[in-house]
Amino acid sequence: MRIVFMGTPEFAVAPLEYLVLNGLEVVAVYTQPDREAGRGRATAPPPVKITALKLGLPVRQPANLKPPEERAKLAELKPDVIVVAAFGQILSRTVLELPPHGCLNIHPSLLPKHRGVAPVPAAILNGDVFTGVSIMKLDTGVDTGPILARAQTPVSDWDTAGTLTEKLSRIGAHLLVEILPRWIQGQVIPRQQDGAEASYTNMIKKEDGEIDWTKPALEIWRRVRAYQPWPGSYTSWQGKQLKIIEAAVLPDGAGNPGQIVPLTGEIAFGVATGRGILGIMRVQMEGKRVMSSGEFLRGQRQLLGASLPGE
Repeated sequence: MRIVFMGTPEFAVAPLEYLVLNGLEVVAVYTQPDREAGRGRATAPPPVKITALKLGLPVRQPANLKPPEERAKLAELKPDVIVVAAFGQILSRTVLELPPHGCLNIHPSLLPKHRGVAPVPAAILNGDVFTGVSIMKLDTGVDTGPILARAQTPVSDWDTAGTLTEKLSRIGAHLLVEILPRWIQGQVIPRQQDGAEASYTNMIKKEDGEIDWTKPALEIWRRVRAYQPWPGSYTSWQGKQLKIIEAAVLPDGAGNPGQIVPLTGEIAFGVATGRGILGIMRVQMEGKRVMSSGEFLRGQRQLLGASLPGE
């Protein structure tokens, strides 16, 4: 079985590693071009490229696969199947029809729920008790192809988009190596998705992280988790950005939205919202390290009784 793997971010690393560790033949890895990253804007390779090179696999980084010469190079590899995991490019019909066993995509949701670009944050924002991974055969729609296999996992109260993505990456890797040989041997019957049950996710923007304290504490808490690590959930204090890294919904308490409420114990203070109190556990002031709410409060006594900006 000749496999071409296409993926870019950390989510795609475990599936690539599992393919190789299980003795499956990966003839090439396609990933996005190196990009500028970090404060110094130095050029950095994507995580999949780093992993592929460590595994001794050939790496290709075309800006896109539309030029005929790029499709010709892909065809020369004679892949039996193409495995896609958060590649970052839309594959044309020509590419989809190139391998005899099609292009299989690892999607981090229980399709048809949460189709689109941000399924992991969407599961947290939606308050889903369970989410999971779907292995689907790609078609020209947005995550509309038939499903080969699914696996689900609970969403814990402390899962962030970061921790949940890591968990789903490992689940997807296990599911992939289990289903792929059976798919090649014709032992898997794809199941068509029910479009009536579909939901779609939107691209997350930097400004989505700004906290609106008039929202209920439950909704803000979900946003804190869903937008971790990016774009983060933030407000401002004394003219600087203040990120809320970890929080909890408290059952009692009231105040005007944005008002700081003193608390006791591990949670040193909370913020009144449109409904309930959001207990603040860890924060990060602009230019500073992450610290507990108690440590932050010891250096910011004027915070008590103040109000944070919001809608």
